[in-house]
Amino acid sequence: MHTTRHGAVRAAGRLAALLAAQLAAQLGSSGAQAAPGDEAPGAASAPQVVAVIGHYDNAIGTSDAASQGRITSSLIASRPALRTGELLEFVPGMIVTQHSGDGKANQYFLRGFNLDHGTDFATFVDGMPVNMRSHAHGQGYSDLNFLIPELVQRIDYQKGAYFADTGDFASAGAARIRLADTLPGMASITLGGNGYRRAVVANSSGYAGGNLLYALEANHNDGPWDVPEGVRKYSAVLRYSAGGADQGYSITGMAYRNRWRATDQVPQRALDSGLISRFGTLDASDGGISSRYSLSYALHRRNADSRFEFSAYALHSSLDLYSNFSYLLENPEQGDQFQQSERRNVMGADASNTWLHEAGGIAMRSKLGLQVRYDKVSPLGLYTTTARARTGTIREDRLDEGSAALYAENVANWLPTFRTVAGLRYDAYRFKVGSDMAGNSGKASSGIVSPKLSLIFGPWARTEYFLNFGKGFHSNDARGVTQTRLADGGAAQPVTPLAATRGYEAGLRSELLPGLQSSLALWKMDSASELVYVGDAGETEASGASRRNGIEWNNHYIARPWLLFDLDLATSRARYRDAPATENRISGALERAASFGVTVTDLQRWSGGLQVRYFGPRPLTADNSVRSASTALAYARLAYKLAPSTALTLDVFNLLDKKASDIEYYYASRLRGEAAGGVEDRHIHPVEPRTFRLTLTHRF
Repeated sequence: MHTTRHGAVRAAGRLAALLAAQLAAQLGSSGAQAAPGDEAPGAASAPQVVAVIGHYDNAIGTSDAASQGRITSSLIASRPALRTGELLEFVPGMIVTQHSGDGKANQYFLRGFNLDHGTDFATFVDGMPVNMRSHAHGQGYSDLNFLIPELVQRIDYQKGAYFADTGDFASAGAARIRLADTLPGMASITLGGNGYRRAVVANSSGYAGGNLLYALEANHNDGPWDVPEGVRKYSAVLRYSAGGADQGYSITGMAYRNRWRATDQVPQRALDSGLISRFGTLDASDGGISSRYSLSYALHRRNADSRFEFSAYALHSSLDLYSNFSYLLENPEQGDQFQQSERRNVMGADASNTWLHEAGGIAMRSKLGLQVRYDKVSPLGLYTTTARARTGTIREDRLDEGSAALYAENVANWLPTFRTVAGLRYDAYRFKVGSDMAGNSGKASSGIVSPKLSLIFGPWARTEYFLNFGKGFHSNDARGVTQTRLADGGAAQPVTPLAATRGYEAGLRSELLPGLQSSLALWKMDSASELVYVGDAGETEASGASRRNGIEWNNHYIARPWLLFDLDLATSRARYRDAPATENRISGALERAASFGVTVTDLQRWSGGLQVRYFGPRPLTADNSVRSASTALAYARLAYKLAPSTALTLDVFNLLDKKASDIEYYYASRLRGEAAGGVEDRHIHPVEPRTFRLTLTHRF
């Protein structure tokens, strides 16, 4: 492994020099012609006709896996979302929920995973990673609250570790959210129940030979909670872009700040006894303050047979999060509230070159890429608090974490009905931690090789068939990699820096029936370890190897030019591999998910839709003796054009006013008057009751 790592590092250096030379040459070139760029994922040397079906761009020949796809802006604009993070529910089989305030990252579920806040699902916005490694609240923390949904041009999604250009956190899947370069001017104002108010203004216009886009968002929400949430959220985007499909660049600045009070999950016994109401809290001072500021640059140039892409970004984020999940278990006098705090700077770059060529008469497309990222977090702290006032320090760290990834991918068209996609990726990591706890400071490094292979057959009778294999990984928290002491002073073993995964998938995609896109995928994934850093406890816990498998069936049907139906079904099985059969369930693992949607567009002045989402039951304990209830929610939208450029939209969330849970956990907590040691109980965060929001939008 040591020799392999050094060889790969030398190769990465050579590729860096190659890409730097290419960048210099491309920056100095005066123009380019049409070339391979913006091709469908499965395209090689020959251009392919891509049919756009409804709000999807997932036609035959556009994917390298049955579970890969693209969501267009028209579908995103046609459906309501209660929270910004629910944009990821456009990924078939994905469940997005919340167990705290609306300034905190959402909770994600996909393919048998409780992904927590993003540990095994990678998210990118215009090439910038959203997942934060070694984060104060959890590994891979993925907070999308900074995003303004009206700016989203498309979402490219993939599942499984079959793609060479994604590495850390992408074992279950990944989503790349692309923002628009231009858009018609628009202003909207939304009013809703429980003090909900939102205003957005956005526009783009020609400037200095390019396009200047700006967008501003302000949002306030109290929610249904007994203690008003008091969300005060502000977002801004300023983007300059120039050029076109052949050559161009963009510079984007984004700013976001949010503060809120949170009603976290509460024990079922507190509700049953009448101690608090369904929307009550046991610690009214929970909540947080979050911010994110970024600057990014992207360039692309292509000629007749190659395409070069380069992007770079720098961002600063901060979080102060106050939570109390066990109430009086550890400190019966002052309570168990704690603060997770961090100040983070991130820099990174991504460069790749793609070219068309032939080998032995076989048409091919090859790609080489280099990705680098550096995180500096100081301070990174975990503190005890009472009503947000610090009462002690559990641990406080400073960390530097850097990574470099080298990847190569080759698409070969062996026959008109058979192509392969072969990839190889190497990731190298370095960790440096300075801790206030003796024995927890240190340095470490690690690397991992991830091969990929996809076989695509067809189309026959407008049906393609896929076989996919890939190795992936997620990094573990740097504090766990160097630790030798737990927060309570006990001894600890450093954890594996990079936890490997291995995935397989067989699937098909068909357009045999006119107007219907249908895909079926059978998948399996093995994880070498479920190791994660538990920010709430200030330590890392190991949970052994696991295996997941499942089936997904996705359908998009255009019944009429103005009528679209969607049906997505997913079932999965998740087990620890080395545990006894009576104790091998993975807590919170998603077993079944389903969604059904009807969208009506441009029916004279009317449009609208209905979306139903089913979140199936999950095991809450390893022996499966305690399980969560299922949750089925319906959202509805009705829109009317008052004039060609003005529309009024009514959104209804939780249409049937279901009294269900957004999420459930099972653990010990202690209420006032209860014995030391607390009570094992189900802890729930309720879904919001039926909620109405009315939006007036004017385009100019």
